[in-house]
Amino acid sequence: MEDFVDQGLRDSIAAAESPAWSVRAAAGRRLAAASRIERFGDVLHQLLLDGRDTGVTSDTAAALLARRDLAGLRAVLAARAVASDDGTADQLAAELDCDPRWATGQNADELIAQLRMLASDRDPAVRSEARLRLARLR
Repeated sequence: MEDFVDQGLRDSIAAAESPAWSVRAAAGRRLAAASRIERFGDVLHQLLLDGRDTGVTSDTAAALLARRDLAGLRAVLAARAVASDDGTADQLAAELDCDPRWATGQNADELIAQLRMLASDRDPAVRSEARLRLARLR
């Protein structure tokens, strides 16, 4: 079974290079759903910063945030912190701002707790972006 899963992930990694935005977006969704996204963080980062279509950015970021874990949130914050293209930066900010967890008090508390943890992350870009998001809440 693990070989099948690994082959599926390898196929998704290869699909991240596709000229078709929909194929890259699907790859981002599949990779974001994997149990250990750290194994291919570079590929996810590339998809989050896709310079050809913000649909790839949107789908990948939404899938990472849907995980509701530190790893997914950290990946999106890391990309947002270094996004140089205005459209991509705006899309990442929109995905963060529209995270469904903001809709309810309990889930918002979960997200705020994660942002607080990431505000002391080892990566200065992630730290900065998490602190920026927390400052906007005050």
